[in-house]
Amino acid sequence: MPTASAHTFADPEARLDLLADLSQRLLAAAKARGASQAEVSCSEEAGLNVNVRMGEVETVEATRDRGIAVTVYFGQRKGSASTADLRDESLEATVEQACAIARYTEDDEAAGLADPALMASDLRDFDSWHPWAIDADHAVELALACESAGRDYDARIENSDGASVGTGASLGVYANSHGFVGRERSTQHSFGCAMIAGRGDAMQRDGWYSSALAADDLESAASVGRKAGERTIARLAPRQIATGDYPVLFAAESARSLVGHLLSAISGGALYRQASFLLDSVGAQLFPSWFQIEEQPFLHRGLRSTSFDAEGVATRESAIVSGGVLQRYVLGSYSARKLGLQTTANAGGVHNLQVAANAGDFPAMLRDMGRGLLVTELMGQGVNTVTGDYSRGAAGFWVENGQIQYPVDGITIAGNLRKMFAAVEAVGSDVDYRSHVRTGSILVGRMTVAGESVED
Repeated sequence: MPTASAHTFADPEARLDLLADLSQRLLAAAKARGASQAEVSCSEEAGLNVNVRMGEVETVEATRDRGIAVTVYFGQRKGSASTADLRDESLEATVEQACAIARYTEDDEAAGLADPALMASDLRDFDSWHPWAIDADHAVELALACESAGRDYDARIENSDGASVGTGASLGVYANSHGFVGRERSTQHSFGCAMIAGRGDAMQRDGWYSSALAADDLESAASVGRKAGERTIARLAPRQIATGDYPVLFAAESARSLVGHLLSAISGGALYRQASFLLDSVGAQLFPSWFQIEEQPFLHRGLRSTSFDAEGVATRESAIVSGGVLQRYVLGSYSARKLGLQTTANAGGVHNLQVAANAGDFPAMLRDMGRGLLVTELMGQGVNTVTGDYSRGAAGFWVENGQIQYPVDGITIAGNLRKMFAAVEAVGSDVDYRSHVRTGSILVGRMTVAGESVED
């Protein structure tokens, strides 16, 4: 079986030095071939993942990946090529290929590196490097303990979808012909488990997972297993509910999808393609006046903390929504130029979003809702970013008098995102920290829930 050293870097700083030197060689090669601008992204990843099911080992996988991507610009003509081979001849061929592509493409007025004045200079450490010296045998033991805790939770759990333990480390260097060189390193570790309870048509499945940058921040393997068992048993004997309009409380792990739909609609690609229901919406009141979303790229141990984006642009703390009003879009340099705007340092995505809470913990959110639907799982992709129409399969629980009464599944929840955003009544303090989108549960005042027909 793979040893601990197979999925870690013995000397990460030396590897970063190598990648940084490599990036400079590639930039010099691009310049020698006549490129007016160039950028290079180099990455190395190592990992270990084990999966067990029904007390038996299913897979043990050690991974080691590398990627080198070169982009060159001849004026406003762009070409890109990539390789995983560090041999000199392969690197030379990669640069030549990128240059060949650029020479035969059309001019694109939005093409080019980000403004050199925007490059990051304050490169910080965010405590994101915590390698886990775990070997495959120990990882298997933890996965088996996780699954055992789930299977032992209740006698009605007679089957399992298995348990997993994963650990990974990644190194990255981004450099460009403005003279910018940025180095990053991070780790990610996880436990996961899914249980199956009941028999035949009455079977239900659910699970739980824990993930963190440092293994010490993970929930215990046994705790993850027990929670998977608890959630699975809670879903047994689901009922239908009558079709109607009800308040809907999105549990924290489901609520972040609503933020994801907002981000999709305000991302540069959707905007310059005219494929968003939020065109020309900066300054518009989308949410209630208390609602706020902050981007916080400098969080200690944040899952997406960084000093620079994928173009080397300095990140900054800023509001996306403040006072319920959309403050800005989410842009890289290319989409910003297409829109006649400036990059928001979001090339490659957003960096740690915090949705501000205005309400209490999860029990308090149930009490605030009183009567309605609690959604714990969403299915399907029925969201139209062009119109904002929203329709997704869902499962969860029916709530009366602020208390969970029984599980429900086989339902569809529908609405329009613009109306849903305006109808947000509360955000809980029960934040799910397993994502770079940090939010508690979100209560939407009214949505259409399709279950049984009234005649049924």
